[in-house]
Amino acid sequence: MTARVKIVARVALAAGVLALFWLLLNRSAEGPRVLTGYVEGERVYLAAPAAGLVSAVYVEEGARVAAGAPTFLIDPRERGAQVEGAEAALGAAQAQAEDARKGQRAQELSVIDAQLAAAQAEVRQAEAEYGRIEPLVRRGIYAPARLDQVRATRDSARANAAAIRRQREVAELGQREDAIRAADEQAAQARGALAEASARLSTLSPPAPIDARVEEVFYRPGEYAAANQPILALLPDNEVKLRFYVPEPEMAAYRPGVVVRFGCDGCGETRTAWISWISPRPEFTPPILYGRGSRDRLVYRVEARPEDPRSLNPGLPVDVEPLTVP
Repeated sequence: MTARVKIVARVALAAGVLALFWLLLNRSAEGPRVLTGYVEGERVYLAAPAAGLVSAVYVEEGARVAAGAPTFLIDPRERGAQVEGAEAALGAAQAQAEDARKGQRAQELSVIDAQLAAAQAEVRQAEAEYGRIEPLVRRGIYAPARLDQVRATRDSARANAAAIRRQREVAELGQREDAIRAADEQAAQARGALAEASARLSTLSPPAPIDARVEEVFYRPGEYAAANQPILALLPDNEVKLRFYVPEPEMAAYRPGVVVRFGCDGCGETRTAWISWISPRPEFTPPILYGRGSRDRLVYRVEARPEDPRSLNPGLPVDVEPLTVP
């Protein structure tokens, strides 16, 4: 073997040793294989259906808010005036319905009583006149026509008294059933208008729908917000999830409800999560997760719910321990 061949052989051997050393070094640096993913969160945006000035914001960014706690308030003066008007309309409708069931007032009844007393006095006078004329007609002092006259006067007085007595009885009654029913319907309509106005007023200060973290506040007190414009964004605890990708050959081990273990920077000890959703269709590895071993390989997107999501921030990278294929 010539000296030149020996030199080439030594160079090739040295290059092979260096290549093997570099491969072993990279493998040791990579550590055990993991499934790369990240934390994902679905926001809930709270808004008011009416435009107005933001009167108050009761939460701070990054703080937690309990379900049912107040979040913000849009100027309620206009809607408050509508509620007051609806309350007044309801009071008037209820009063009309109650009045429809009542008879006339005591003062009005006293007027009818006076008219009845006068009519009864006329009856007594007419009967007395009839009693005086009737025997005189029998004796021939007066003509029979005079008796007919006083009889007609007596009967007219009796009829007038009977009519006033009937008027007195009717005055104690309420209005007709149809009128009472119409008054009740108006009261029900006013009650519905009040409920609607109250509901609209409550939408100006929506409570937190669920325990959540305040992700962002878009408007501050004194700023004008348009209708249906989000005032703040919440991140509910039950909307925090892990999203990672599993190679197609290993999918047999992953099913909804299966528990996986994962770690992340600053998370402390290994944590657990249960799989909640698996994509029904495969896809290529996302570019951000490209690697020499995973390029051009089909993967399935998997989502899992962590047991304690409060300390996990969306976008945080996670390393999921792969499951063993049965």
